[in-house]
Amino acid sequence: MRKSSFIALMAGVLALTACSQEQEAPVLNKADFQMEFTGKQTDLYKLTNSKGAEVWVTNFGARIVAIMVPDKNGNKQDAVIGFKNIKDYTTQASDFGSTVGRYANRINQGQITLDGKTYQLPQNNFGHCLHGGCTLEPEPMGWQNLVWDVKEVKKSSITLVMNSADGEAGFPGNVVATVTYTLTKNNAIDIVWKATTDKKTVINMTNHSYFNLNGDHSIPVTNHILTLNADNFTPCDSTYMTTGEILPVAGTPMDFTKGKAIGKEINNYDYIQLKNGNGYDHNWVLNTKCDDTKCAAKLYSPITGIYVEVYTNEPGIQFYSGNFLDGSGLDKQGNKMEQRTGCCLETQKFPDSPNKSNLPGWYSAELVPGQEYYSHCIYQFGVE
Repeated sequence: MRKSSFIALMAGVLALTACSQEQEAPVLNKADFQMEFTGKQTDLYKLTNSKGAEVWVTNFGARIVAIMVPDKNGNKQDAVIGFKNIKDYTTQASDFGSTVGRYANRINQGQITLDGKTYQLPQNNFGHCLHGGCTLEPEPMGWQNLVWDVKEVKKSSITLVMNSADGEAGFPGNVVATVTYTLTKNNAIDIVWKATTDKKTVINMTNHSYFNLNGDHSIPVTNHILTLNADNFTPCDSTYMTTGEILPVAGTPMDFTKGKAIGKEINNYDYIQLKNGNGYDHNWVLNTKCDDTKCAAKLYSPITGIYVEVYTNEPGIQFYSGNFLDGSGLDKQGNKMEQRTGCCLETQKFPDSPNKSNLPGWYSAELVPGQEYYSHCIYQFGVE
């Protein structure tokens, strides 16, 4: 081969390599996530592993902003929807990727009673307290709308801390809570939440990432195949509040035990639960019985071949099919986030457990001084 031909060939190879690297480059700019909010500084942190996977986290809401994992062709894809800058997160009410607390999901009429004393919480959703009373106006409320302190950052992990004062959003007790995200060697996101209190309170933390495994986030998740390891669920009324029942999924659109496309029955509003939830927005009672070595759920995109399996020590999982996404705001890819362009798999205590833990099959969410709240969730990514 002539020297000039060899040089031209190598130049072409380098150009193709650069193009490939450009296509797989991070979708985020660290500077776009740096600002002062409520007197504290926000920032963006990137976790990496030896396989080249990436998890991007911001301390605003201790939230996951992006998850870059390989598809069946080896090309990295972003597995979650969300904004590309901190301004959008702090001005548009959203829970994309956030750590939710003190109490994820709903508490009936925003009231809890502990040791005979009733506490009134915010009523921000049909008269109920949703996600700890999350609001941005007139003031930020709920842990997803607050800036967390960064305790420790390593190459593949980050730990963030929330110091929540007694009476914050009406909840009793000074609570110190942490969340640790670890990107493992096998492309799993291992999440551990811990909390302590100096007064009896309730705690229920979760992650609220909106998954879209299609690569192109303009394609809705109705094509995703979902499997839920759950024979029962907790039905809700027209205000999205659990009724206190535990019902079997067999013979209903709530049955995902064998895996099916999310969109297969989602518009069957003749079924009252889909009408009440405006789609899927329900808690499933996991067969795993708080064993985090057993798979609780699996979500799969036939387009990219990417799947995510969920493992947890919690008794329930909320599957939310992005029913209220309305196209406001642009995703990191520049797409409008329309209805069902993302879905959530939130590991949790059952909704309204503080008012229903005396019922058969329900679990207590109480935390008392001297005890430590511990919740564990693994999002295991792979391809098939």
